[in-house]
Amino acid sequence: MSNTPKDRFKPVKSILVSQPKPNDVNSPYLQLAEKYNLKIDFRQFIKVEPVPPKEFRKQKIDILKHTAIIFTSRNAIDHFFAICKDFKIEMPAEMKYFCISDQTAHYLQKYIVIRKRKLFVGQRTAQDLFDYFKKHKNEKYLFPCSDIRKDDIPEYMEKNGIAFTEAIIYHTLPADLSDLADVKYDILAFFSPSGLKSLKQNFPDFVQGKTRIAAFGPTTSQAVRDLGLILDIEAPMPNAPSMTGALELYIKKANNL
Repeated sequence: MSNTPKDRFKPVKSILVSQPKPNDVNSPYLQLAEKYNLKIDFRQFIKVEPVPPKEFRKQKIDILKHTAIIFTSRNAIDHFFAICKDFKIEMPAEMKYFCISDQTAHYLQKYIVIRKRKLFVGQRTAQDLFDYFKKHKNEKYLFPCSDIRKDDIPEYMEKNGIAFTEAIIYHTLPADLSDLADVKYDILAFFSPSGLKSLKQNFPDFVQGKTRIAAFGPTTSQAVRDLGLILDIEAPMPNAPSMTGALELYIKKANNL
């Protein structure tokens, strides 16, 4: 945000967050809306569709030949265990799980009883798991993921000669946003390159104009720039580790608060 031109700091009254509406009444977004009298709407820009069992079978993956599973999202967990149910596969007690964050690890408890010695949890990014992979380099890893995913985990595994299998278990597709054609927001907040791809697919003639764009994570930020758009708000930053924190810093300056 420090490189944002001064003429981009215009008052903010409305924000569209490209994620589902949070269920938590204490959500930082709802607190932000109340604190600064903002209209904050939520809309998932992408949709997720499971890979049918017939399509998964074509990948010729024997799940139980693996000794460890990597989970980077709730979607991956849901669709992985749906596949297991379809094929009547039960996870052995000795299976190890590597989760990208506490939230992902907590969600895993929906499906299995977690044993601490079998669970390895990162802070928030795939890089947080690399030391664990190194310490457990003799495991046979399974990486359930979308057909659109980041390259960091596969690249690390290949570079370090660690056995892993990528299993595509769901597809990430642009959602239909046609009802938003005539709706304008001061800020659009994005969390993945897929969200930006959906924006361009739904609105190929999109002109940014005075609309500010916020992006979370380096790959999302780069996707904004790759589309020739202006990145006004970037997170995480040292003084704003969350999207809401970055939004608040910008709002304070733009609204002269």
